[in-house]
Amino acid sequence: MFVRLSALIFASVAYAAGSCDNLSSLKLDDATITSAQIVAAGTFSAPSGRAGRGPNVYQTLPAFCRVQATLTPTSDSDIKVEVWLPVSGWNNKYLAVGNGGWAGTISYADLADGVSRGYATSSTDTGHATAGGSFVLGHPEKFIDFAWRSEHEMAVQSKLIVAAMYGTPATYSYWKGCSTGGRQAMKEIQVFPNDFDGVIAGAQANPRTGLALLQASVAFAALKDPASRIPVSKFPMIHEAVLNACDALDGLKDGLIQDPRKCKFDPKVLECKAGDAANCLTAGQVLAARKMYEPARNVRTGKAVSPAFTPGNELGWGVLLGGPEPNSLGMDQLKYVVFKDPKWDWRTFDFDKDIDRTIQADDGLTDARNPDIKPFLAHNGKLLLYHGWSDQLVPTETTISYYEDVAEKMGGVFKVDQQVRMFLVPGMGHCGGGDGPNTFDTLSALDQWVEKGTPPEKMIASHSTAGKIDRTRPLCAYPKVATYTGSGSIDDAANFVCK
Repeated sequence: MFVRLSALIFASVAYAAGSCDNLSSLKLDDATITSAQIVAAGTFSAPSGRAGRGPNVYQTLPAFCRVQATLTPTSDSDIKVEVWLPVSGWNNKYLAVGNGGWAGTISYADLADGVSRGYATSSTDTGHATAGGSFVLGHPEKFIDFAWRSEHEMAVQSKLIVAAMYGTPATYSYWKGCSTGGRQAMKEIQVFPNDFDGVIAGAQANPRTGLALLQASVAFAALKDPASRIPVSKFPMIHEAVLNACDALDGLKDGLIQDPRKCKFDPKVLECKAGDAANCLTAGQVLAARKMYEPARNVRTGKAVSPAFTPGNELGWGVLLGGPEPNSLGMDQLKYVVFKDPKWDWRTFDFDKDIDRTIQADDGLTDARNPDIKPFLAHNGKLLLYHGWSDQLVPTETTISYYEDVAEKMGGVFKVDQQVRMFLVPGMGHCGGGDGPNTFDTLSALDQWVEKGTPPEKMIASHSTAGKIDRTRPLCAYPKVATYTGSGSIDDAANFVCK
């Protein structure tokens, strides 16, 4: 990597700093720049269906150089990458942004956020343009591209493009991602520890195999037998019962559960006395609801292969339980990676023999659970983890268990807290949303941490309704939690301390 970057720096004398058009002729190994052009301020329009978060996300963008490239590390690779470079006001830093689900698209809204803050920012489609996992069939190299190679190649090539554009390499390099982007972050740290100085990993969908098994377990309990299906209309009723049982455990009744691991809610209390009704659960529905709070297990050995969801995420159950068929995210892992059969029926899954088959089929390509991150920490790398307690897709304890494994491997929480910190967000769903304060600035926290050496003790999160902020709350570095001081509004972060 150093040789490739050094060579380009010397070659970059042929380019004028800030010269976007000249990037079209930049020669890169196993990569082709297909377009390099200036996009005037406020004029970018994302491809149809990929507008991002809100109608105004691109209207306030400054002018930037939009570079589109195709990376071909193998003969079957077709990795699309975009690098957005501020025409003016570059902060001398590079930011890579991650993906969600099976990827297949450029993360345009995250590109926009990065470049608007002065970062040279890049994103990849991970090597395919499909919504699900069908691209895996007959294309093992494309699966590797999705699993880890596209992110690393993007980082390498993007740094070269940045250096050519500005005549100097970025001073710092960051990764920011959630869900699949969180898993990508962990793969980068564990396999390519020198790619980034600072990494943000939110709600890491990791291990991917475990999540597929959890989704299959939930589907068997709640969807296989129509009598066990819980109508979407009952989810708020279950959630209210959970809050009634556990909201006040932290001494504050605020509609949020501070630590759902302390909540011992049993859906049995909602079982109908007779028949069925809107305000109760049938016996079959009770069993299905219980499964949402249980880990996926090998039925023969009893070994857990994925942690359970925690109480409090019931309003988001529609993602996994809302239809007659399971969510395709996990099922595509089984259908295309494990069984390699587009006609595979999830109802045939065997929770004894097929669990080992599922793990072996991935062969460590996507799963990234190695807690030994010494090479990343050795160059003073910083890792910021976060996860919503009400995540409806990825159990929060996937992040907690990884953090604890890292701490144990590295000598304890207090040994690693100068370089690894975790923030748990009460009431937040998968990567955002939910009843709790769910908007907070991880990138600024990471920036200060990497550049100033100041570990984030807290981040202020906000919740909005109809565009108006109606609650703020500090998010505290684990294991500390936000604690009410005893006076003032519970909707104001100023009235809480971390302890």
